[in-house]
Amino acid sequence: MEMEQGAQSKQNLISENKGGLGCCGWILVIISAFFSILIFPISIFISIKIVKEYERAVIFRLGRITARKAKGPGIFFIIPCTDSFIKVDLRTISFDIPPQEILTKDSVTISVDGVVYFRVNDPVASVANVTNADYSTRLLAQTTLRNVLGTNNLSEVLSDREGISQSMQMTLDEATDSWGIKVERVEIKDVKLPQQLQRAMAAEAEAAREARAKVIAAEGEMNASRALKEASLVISESPSALQLRYLQTLNTIAAEKNSTIIFPLPMDVISHFMKK
Repeated sequence: MEMEQGAQSKQNLISENKGGLGCCGWILVIISAFFSILIFPISIFISIKIVKEYERAVIFRLGRITARKAKGPGIFFIIPCTDSFIKVDLRTISFDIPPQEILTKDSVTISVDGVVYFRVNDPVASVANVTNADYSTRLLAQTTLRNVLGTNNLSEVLSDREGISQSMQMTLDEATDSWGIKVERVEIKDVKLPQQLQRAMAAEAEAAREARAKVIAAEGEMNASRALKEASLVISESPSALQLRYLQTLNTIAAEKNSTIIFPLPMDVISHFMKK
């Protein structure tokens, strides 16, 4: 709907151009051109204008836009007294969206800021259809940020920044089309949470980590007990395996530099107690 309104406003602007200046208008233009020729050495400095590569000039003749397309870059001429022009910068402009206090869909108050990149796509529309395209785009970006984030939960705001940025870009681009503005990119810079909510989320995350650690420890104990059970079954099938394990343990203890005194115990005695 907004795009149709923007297209309609452009059509009205073009239709006014087709109406011409009228009889009185042409008389004033001819008189102004005559005096410009008459005082040519002086008027030449007033008539010649230059715009840079990244600029365009929208010319008004007796209050009417002279052409559908802006002039430039380079040299162009105007008629003194009847013509005036406005320079329009076509370079990409970036601005920061001030931090906005936003109430999310799940009733959490957060502070969000962002950055918007835009450029003038139609110089004629940016001059004729809006008073100040730059300032209007800044205000619209603030309201769009609040409207878009107000329809999302806190988890969606924290996890889906790219999707929210694209949604904001489409909304802004559609709204500013009638102003001759092209929104190129929108980025969410920072999301600030209340201190109480940050502490609650940190406690929840710590509890979740502790629960996972306990589960992992329980799984490790279970695996270790299963390994010990299998080892005991293997040793019970071969009595010599127990003796070899006993000797290996003695060797490990003796290798350490400490004051431990080892008294080897014959395996026959141990086997006697094991049979009982």
